[in-house]
Amino acid sequence: MEHLDHTLLTLREVIAKTSLSKPTIYKRVDEGTFPRQVQIGRNRVAWLQREIHAWIEAQARTRNA
Repeated sequence: MEHLDHTLLTLREVIAKTSLSKPTIYKRVDEGTFPRQVQIGRNRVAWLQREIHAWIEAQARTRNA
């Protein structure tokens, strides 16, 4: 398994990994049901890969509940 601790993902990568749309991602961030982005520049954000991975794993666990 690759090292997930501090790797940053762009919005495009988060969309590819989660199959969620940009509006859905930001809506869920606002609702507190999706990891918050990290400001990495004046006009640039990213997500921590470990948090996206954990969110995906949590979705899989709820499917099996």
